[in-house]
Amino acid sequence: MRAPILILSVLLTGLATAAPAQQRHNTNAPIDFGADHIELQDRANRAVLTGNVSVKQAEMTLDATRMTVAYTGQVVGGSPQVSRLDASGGVTVRRPDQIAKSQYAIYDLNKRLITMLGAVSLTQGGGNTVNGGRLTINLDTGRAVIDGSSVPGSSSGAPAGTVQQRGGRVTGTFSVPQRNN
Repeated sequence: MRAPILILSVLLTGLATAAPAQQRHNTNAPIDFGADHIELQDRANRAVLTGNVSVKQAEMTLDATRMTVAYTGQVVGGSPQVSRLDASGGVTVRRPDQIAKSQYAIYDLNKRLITMLGAVSLTQGGGNTVNGGRLTINLDTGRAVIDGSSVPGSSSGAPAGTVQQRGGRVTGTFSVPQRNN
């Protein structure tokens, strides 16, 4: 099964279409997690996971150094209802045939959107790679948009670890099918 996140090369050629229903990410699947440490902050309706954090939902895995899990306060079947994941530090999102990497990521479960910021790299099997400052993935449609803005850094006097607007470019490499001449 082909993952629903379409690489920028497909978007650039104008072939992007919404992913068929059977290929959409199952955002209703339970979220399994593992980490070296967890701090529950029930009054704030959140949990902070640190150290080798790994979260899995259906066929998607999100790894990071640190993650804050926001939940609604509602408990269904003994589990809190998660509404948002904020990840930082070596963030990697893996889906079948695709890997996205960045410094920060936000997974908004209500909107079914993943936004990745800072030194973003999106690689799809076959050698297609796109780099930029911000990647937005719509898990319902499979559309991925990458741009050069929101590039983290400490230049221009900004504090380290912050995200600032800077003119940036999207770069990448597209594989070319081998032809017999």
